[in-house]
Amino acid sequence: MSNKTQFIIILLLIIVFIIGGTFAYNYLTKDYKPDNFISEQSQDNKDDNSKSDNFISEETQDNNNNNNNNNNDTAPDFTVLDSNGKTVSLSKNFGKPIIINFWATWCGPCQDEMPHFEKMYKEFGDEVVFMMVNLTDGTYDTVESVKKFIAENGFTFPVYFDTENDGAIAYGINSIPRTSGIDKNGNIVTDKIGSLSEEKLLNIINKIKQK
Repeated sequence: MSNKTQFIIILLLIIVFIIGGTFAYNYLTKDYKPDNFISEQSQDNKDDNSKSDNFISEETQDNNNNNNNNNNDTAPDFTVLDSNGKTVSLSKNFGKPIIINFWATWCGPCQDEMPHFEKMYKEFGDEVVFMMVNLTDGTYDTVESVKKFIAENGFTFPVYFDTENDGAIAYGINSIPRTSGIDKNGNIVTDKIGSLSEEKLLNIINKIKQK
């Protein structure tokens, strides 16, 4: 075999190795992390002409939620940890209207709407249960880092930690922020994806209070 032939064979093997390595990297990393959860900006903050193709409108999510529940409006139950490390189930709060918000510290749209939740909690906290459920993956968000984030921003609403993905699985969370309004009977009244304005959050609260 000539030196030229050997060189060509070695070159081809290097090219195959590079292509194979690139494919393996993309395959192994495609499902890694906040990548599993898309940060959605609400319609309030995006122009209709500039929406991305994968943006899910609030109305679309309402329809999808109803189809997924097979017309059964009962809110799926789940268990999370409170700030003291004690387990808390959603169903324990049935009897009062409930606002559930799924969020993470790395989610920009989640941060945008948090002042609205803080304001509504201070105004309606005695009438409505607020469950601010953090997607605590243990890497990007830990219990300690989330507590630090809440303290630094001066938020007083109750924060819960979904360390076992129980809430995320129960509600099929793949985009955040996600807000569900549940009436006192434990039925889902509204289910929204995207950062909410103060007005829209107030509308949800008024709806679940009236049920």
